[in-house]
Amino acid sequence: MNHQAQATSDTIYALSSGSLPAGVAVIRISGPHTGKTIEQLCGALPAARTAVLRSIRNRNGEVLDQGLVLFFAGPASFTGEDCAELQVHGGRAVVDAILAELASLPGLRHAEAGEFSRRAFHNGKLDLVEIEGLSDLISAETEMQRRLAQEHSSGRLSTVYQGWARRLTHARAMIEAELDFADEDDVPGSVAERIWADMRMLKTEIDAHLDGAGVAEIIRDGLKIVIAGEPNAGKSSLLNHLARRDIAIVTDIAGTTRDVLSVDLSLAGFNVRLFDTAGLRGTEDPVEREGIRRAYMTMDQADVILLLADAPDGFAPLEDYDGAKPVIRVGTKIDRDMLLWDKAAVDVLISTVTGAGVEQLVEVLTRFLPDLSGKSALSLPTRKRHVSCLQQASAAIEMSLTQFNSGLDIQAEYLRQAGDALGRITGRIDVEDLLDVIFSEFCIGK
Repeated sequence: MNHQAQATSDTIYALSSGSLPAGVAVIRISGPHTGKTIEQLCGALPAARTAVLRSIRNRNGEVLDQGLVLFFAGPASFTGEDCAELQVHGGRAVVDAILAELASLPGLRHAEAGEFSRRAFHNGKLDLVEIEGLSDLISAETEMQRRLAQEHSSGRLSTVYQGWARRLTHARAMIEAELDFADEDDVPGSVAERIWADMRMLKTEIDAHLDGAGVAEIIRDGLKIVIAGEPNAGKSSLLNHLARRDIAIVTDIAGTTRDVLSVDLSLAGFNVRLFDTAGLRGTEDPVEREGIRRAYMTMDQADVILLLADAPDGFAPLEDYDGAKPVIRVGTKIDRDMLLWDKAAVDVLISTVTGAGVEQLVEVLTRFLPDLSGKSALSLPTRKRHVSCLQQASAAIEMSLTQFNSGLDIQAEYLRQAGDALGRITGRIDVEDLLDVIFSEFCIGK
């Protein structure tokens, strides 16, 4: 028996709920010994999918706790195997005692990271897109992250990819029919010609889908906003004001910030990541010079740059920055002297002392968030591997469309490659090399 077969024949268990202590803790069990384990701990096996209140005992008959017991007979379970949940009191001693008892039973072992989801994949209960969506759903912190993850975990995005794969399979079948039965009257020679219009349309659909990758990245990873400017322009004060807590050290001493600091905020349902950077100026201090170098690197990766100055002539020239990212010019410290400023020379005027202008600045930043109004679904590629596979599929279809002089068999081969690229997204072909990377990111018990 190979290692994978041995691993899936084990019965696994883990705490699947949040950190302890808690009001309720959920311990999940999955595998062939699940039913026997419940009988040993709780007495008679409850009817499938029915919650019953039971005492949970160790091998000596001592009561460890009393809680709800649920049994899910495979394949109608999360993993596709026999599964059970023990919903017990969320005290550390209670949970530790039950986990220790499970560890002492033959055929049981503690689950590895992502192992429940991995078994669901191997048993055909979920594909990779749905599983990755489930992982994102658990870690979602903003409304848009939740909506995007829900779209993936529910299978709606997988349905799109599977529909495209079916069209590729159909096209290949029509080409094979023309190759094999070209002399038959009931297979007209125009069969293959008719499928190319659909392949051109399919490539257009995949390319349009790829255009949403940038939006998905902003939803998942946040809109990256870099606060830049000369020393003492008020960068750290703005970061602290928006974060509503002291993230960065604020002093009158120039060059206090030496590294890139960041904080995540929620803005209009989106995640926004703010970066505070070292003041931009000429300096001989090697540490400060390194901070300035990192500031320019961060600007290169930004979606938006806030360029701050506390006087009209104080805007850093950004001579070392040649990027094409939008720059918002922000005048600061207007509580000191509002009359200094010509409003035409700046986009926003603010004071972190009085709060003046901050709401206007937030409104300006909101304009850089994706406009998803009216969209009830978010079928967008969220991960780099999704984007890579979709690009490969699009390129393979393009090659198929342009290889008319090479013969139908060559064109069909490119369509096969396109189908394989789509299959790698959902895991419908051999993707064992991807699994360790994907499931290692999961928490224990999921």
